[in-house]
Amino acid sequence: MKWFEKKKPPAAVVQTREEESHPFGALNGYVPLKTGEIALYRTIREAVPIVDAAVGKLVRLAGGVKVTADEGQRELEEFLRTVNTGRGQRGIQSFLDAYVDSMLVCGRGVGEVVMDGRRREVAALLCADPAEIEIKEGETPLDFALCARRRDGAVEEMPRQDLILFTPYQPEADNPYGVSLLRSMPFLTGILLKIYQATGLNWERMGNARFAVVYKPGGSGDGVWARERGEEIAREWSAAMQAGKSGNVRDFVAVGDVDIKVIGADNQVLDSQVPVRQILEQLVAKTGIPPFLLGLSWSSTERMSAQQADMMTSEITALRRSVTPVVERICEIWLRTRGYSSRVNVDWEDINLQDLVEEARAGLYREQAENLRLERERGTV
Repeated sequence: MKWFEKKKPPAAVVQTREEESHPFGALNGYVPLKTGEIALYRTIREAVPIVDAAVGKLVRLAGGVKVTADEGQRELEEFLRTVNTGRGQRGIQSFLDAYVDSMLVCGRGVGEVVMDGRRREVAALLCADPAEIEIKEGETPLDFALCARRRDGAVEEMPRQDLILFTPYQPEADNPYGVSLLRSMPFLTGILLKIYQATGLNWERMGNARFAVVYKPGGSGDGVWARERGEEIAREWSAAMQAGKSGNVRDFVAVGDVDIKVIGADNQVLDSQVPVRQILEQLVAKTGIPPFLLGLSWSSTERMSAQQADMMTSEITALRRSVTPVVERICEIWLRTRGYSSRVNVDWEDINLQDLVEEARAGLYREQAENLRLERERGTV
């Protein structure tokens, strides 16, 4: 009858070892779902300092806007210098810094022109969270409206669409929300964090050395007192280690065959320099910034060449070109409220990425060429 008895299932194996993983777990289960990836991109920026530094440098290099108007120039300059941008900040440049930062990281920048209580003057310029904004498309690509998601989950169209500022970054045909600068980084960033996490664990385990003290009984008499001698050796070894923590030097004396080894000393730590550099090269290449500007000294003679400066200038110019309509719209709204003509011209400060020594040398060459030209003209007269 025992043949027909139901066998008991085997006991479950309990894993007592704690799972070790880096704190940015969102990178392991990456699934892009419209606004859901914004939290992922912000995690990447928080986890990798080089990405954070690259975004910050692009934002700073894109600054320096100048606006000229047909009427009310001085008042417009005063407004752009003193406009309230929230959280104790003033000036349109602080608004553009937050706007461009959001556009690069989240793929779109969202802002609002806030009117005063009488709706006659511009009171402030505020940036909004792109994750809270959704696009409602119409029958044509030109017909769309910006909507906000309420706390109960319902999507409500904003009443004053003319006061909402929206700029997608490199939008695609099937993605009106824009594309983040960090879109291609989640996979490589996950690998990079695993390497850093493993490196930290290896140093935690092997940097703080642990010892294995093995006592081997010799003759028959040692076997009888093996337990007592083992406990005595353990006490003496523990006392010697405790004395070392307080800065005292204490010798360890044992009788018999005692072998002392460092646990993990024979293991070889994997070299992470090559894979980390390969991953960082990919991440830095996506930002368009030369590596040495981010603190990566891969070459002792590395410097910004003329080609790299031209590429950086083109990247910053394209970024400014995306933000120019926002500046024009802000100024046009303010000019209309004052009764001025709404025609404005947006200019940006010159982008200067060259070395000052090289610029001075180039200026010297130009002056020398001008002097030679003047001397040649005097000789021919």
